[in-house]
Amino acid sequence: MKIISYNVNGIRAAITKGFYEWLEQENPDVICLQETKAQPEQIDILRFKELGYDAYINSAQKKGYSGTAIFTKIQPLSVERNFGKMFPNNEFIDEYGNTLNEGRIITMEFTGFFLLTTYVPNAKNDLSRLALRHSVWDKKLLEYIAALEQQKPVVLCGDLNVAHNEIDLANPKQNTKNAGFTNEEREGFNNFMAHGLIDIFRRQNPTKVQYTWWSIRSGARAKNIGWRIDYFLCSQIFLPHIQSTEILDHITMSDHCPVRLIIVP
Repeated sequence: MKIISYNVNGIRAAITKGFYEWLEQENPDVICLQETKAQPEQIDILRFKELGYDAYINSAQKKGYSGTAIFTKIQPLSVERNFGKMFPNNEFIDEYGNTLNEGRIITMEFTGFFLLTTYVPNAKNDLSRLALRHSVWDKKLLEYIAALEQQKPVVLCGDLNVAHNEIDLANPKQNTKNAGFTNEEREGFNNFMAHGLIDIFRRQNPTKVQYTWWSIRSGARAKNIGWRIDYFLCSQIFLPHIQSTEILDHITMSDHCPVRLIIVP
């Protein structure tokens, strides 16, 4: 089973850069997209159907913002958007108790595992969303994963908006107080690891330096001044089913690149 995770930074923009042609050539069983920036009616579901995929979309209430989608050739047993039944109105709650529908999570149940794709909130350059990220989101996401694991192992993929360790970004010293590499965000990731989730790429490539996102400024991608912030994590018990993971950094339809995971029975 081939699964791809990709922050497309706007699915409509990616389509103009050859997304459909690449998808047909790559031919994953499941592709999870983040930051789709589109409402359901703005996504050509029939085109995906022609390529053999059923579409499951979770758009943000705010148009042109956030959003996730999963396109699958394998019929899921169930599909849940947002945090399921853990929150009233099936929405995300911020630190002030306000409900936010930002389309950040889709959970798909297969026979042997749950596949969860997420677009984690960015702390923002001024760190104005760091408290929300650290005190609310990361904790609730881990709580949600733990609840799912009571039923089946979990495979989590997506843009987690954090570089876990210094090896995961080009300039760690200069970014210790910047969004994506603050102590608070890294602590949230550490909590995932302490719970027992496995960072699959890093487990298979302990010393490899490879990135999944590059700033659009100053020619960062050409200089490979990047960050690894897109991940596949899995429950420890599921690790024997992981064959390989690969960062497809030659794919340039977005400021992120896709990550590929191969699962075996």
